[in-house]
Amino acid sequence: MGVLMSKKQQVEKVQKCSAVVSAFQAGLKDRPATGKPEGDAEEGEEGSPRTSAAPEEKSAEEAEREETDNGSAPSTSRQPSFQNRDECKVNQEAWSRLRDGKGVEPEDMEKTHQLTPPAFVRPKREPDDDQPVEVELEQKEQPPRDEMCDVCEVWTADDLYPCRVCTRVFHDGCLRELGYLRAEALQEMRDTAHTVTGWSCYYCDNLNLLLTEEEMYSLMETFKQCKIIPESCLVSDELLQYRHFVSKQQFDKDLTDEQEEEVLAQFAALDPEKKGQIEWSDFLYFESLAMLRKFRTENSLVRVLTAKERDKARSVFLGLDLDKDGLITRAECRQAQQSWFHNLNKDSQSCNVSISQVGPICESSPGSSGSDRSKAGDNRPVSWADFLRESAIYILAARPNSSAMHIHLPL
Repeated sequence: MGVLMSKKQQVEKVQKCSAVVSAFQAGLKDRPATGKPEGDAEEGEEGSPRTSAAPEEKSAEEAEREETDNGSAPSTSRQPSFQNRDECKVNQEAWSRLRDGKGVEPEDMEKTHQLTPPAFVRPKREPDDDQPVEVELEQKEQPPRDEMCDVCEVWTADDLYPCRVCTRVFHDGCLRELGYLRAEALQEMRDTAHTVTGWSCYYCDNLNLLLTEEEMYSLMETFKQCKIIPESCLVSDELLQYRHFVSKQQFDKDLTDEQEEEVLAQFAALDPEKKGQIEWSDFLYFESLAMLRKFRTENSLVRVLTAKERDKARSVFLGLDLDKDGLITRAECRQAQQSWFHNLNKDSQSCNVSISQVGPICESSPGSSGSDRSKAGDNRPVSWADFLRESAIYILAARPNSSAMHIHLPL
């Protein structure tokens, strides 16, 4: 194969050859005539400038030859690194989605989309968040729902599907093109949006969006330390391991046998269809609620409720306050808190859900030592303001469309 050289390289080549020939001829005068032929000597002398590059060329050739002789060895050694790199990239993208509260990216759906998904902005705590908020009992808010689709901003009357939590409305086609709802979720929306049960939009359905940046960072650090992989399903052993880690981290002790049974009861509540695993969204919402209970006051949670949720709470309270004195009993308060989950239960179970279905044993459960005290307090009066504060966390827990129980019910 020929090699192309520039004029400068050709001149340098001629000059070098001339110098070598001159040196060779001068050396012949001092040597006997038994030396190598001129051509060979010229080749050897001319090859001397290349000898410095020869070891490098040889090493490169040897490396290439060794790689060829070893066959699949180099590709096998590189394959795990490529796989690890891909896994790290996937996990990094999942952590990014978790931080942003997006869940599954629309691009990951098995369909093409024309519309750009919205950007979620996490809330910030205000200085007066923990102060009591005045919510009138007799004055209903009844907020009108939006007239135009939240996605395309077009009004089409009966073709719009409302959210039962906020005032937004949507076209089913827009939600399909947006990519946030799969086919089965879209069909569920069409079946329930105009019923008493209702349907939560992708804003309200995601309880994780209620967490601030600081709260989300704390939750993500716990996930990372326990090696929880975002967007993956969890089996019972993984949930137990996670709970053991959290207990060790917060209380510096392992779970007791009784607490392990409570964790398994939680698992059953998050796996209503008995699949043997809990979906990532249900696990994330459960942990998000735990963060809200840990870092937020009841007054702060009341501020998160929408006008629709406050109106529903009014209707429930007024329905229990038969003598219209603005008070109900503690037992009636617990009954109302259970009622928020009644319509979401696909199995049409009664409100008197057993403890094995709703999660860990609480102090008011029949199996606990405080059950006598709870029975004695069943007739304790509860005002409208107290009812709303105590019920706020249960109202928020009823937002997701999932039939999983994200919080244990008061008994």
